[in-house]
Amino acid sequence: MQTPTSMVMGIVFAPLGLVLVFTAAITPQWREGQVQVQVGAGGALGGLGGGGGAGERLLLLRSDGLWESCLQVAHSELKQCWPVSGPYRRDRRVRSAQGLVLTSLFLCGAGIVLASVGVRCWTDLPLRGIAAAGGLLVALAGLLSLAALALYTHNLLSLGNEDPPPAASAGPASAQHQRGPAHRPARLSLRPAGSLYFGWVGGWVQLLGGAALMLSFKRPRCPSCPRRPPVDNTEIYEVTC
Repeated sequence: MQTPTSMVMGIVFAPLGLVLVFTAAITPQWREGQVQVQVGAGGALGGLGGGGGAGERLLLLRSDGLWESCLQVAHSELKQCWPVSGPYRRDRRVRSAQGLVLTSLFLCGAGIVLASVGVRCWTDLPLRGIAAAGGLLVALAGLLSLAALALYTHNLLSLGNEDPPPAASAGPASAQHQRGPAHRPARLSLRPAGSLYFGWVGGWVQLLGGAALMLSFKRPRCPSCPRRPPVDNTEIYEVTC
């Protein structure tokens, strides 16, 4: 028996969506921004070495993911990455997105296993109930992925922002001087990055794959299959006189 088209489409789309969401989850490019900083006479900026002289302005590219952040000097190979920390890590919206993505990956993996068992391409009759149950898990995983992406995208500009601490006794001017112009969030222009788009595509692909597998709940009719002849329920008895 030929495998139904909906099952084939679901068993192809589900792993594809899983790969896309997993790629988005591990890459630090959910949002990105750039800022110009003034480099001192030493020509160094934190862990990134600058090769210019005193008073040179560098363009820094900042990118954040769910578990990693990166900083790179524009037009150079100087790049440094580190696990997310500080207010960004403690933000409840970031932690919620992390939990939703992890749950989505687990459910999608379990759904693919169930769907693979249910499709049974090596046999004549697929197990439609098991395949449809796997599709339900995959579709739920897609919804969780889209929920995490929507939460992150909606709060993209405010993630990790905390209220500034009260000014010290030296006055606000001194506190502003200590922070320095490179650490002012207002000067960092943030926008969605590539990993976010990968996640959106992966979430929708998961949802489509799960919906295709869930069509297995409905047993399709087969117009080309030969019909069984009507069964004659008339019983014949032999009577002897």
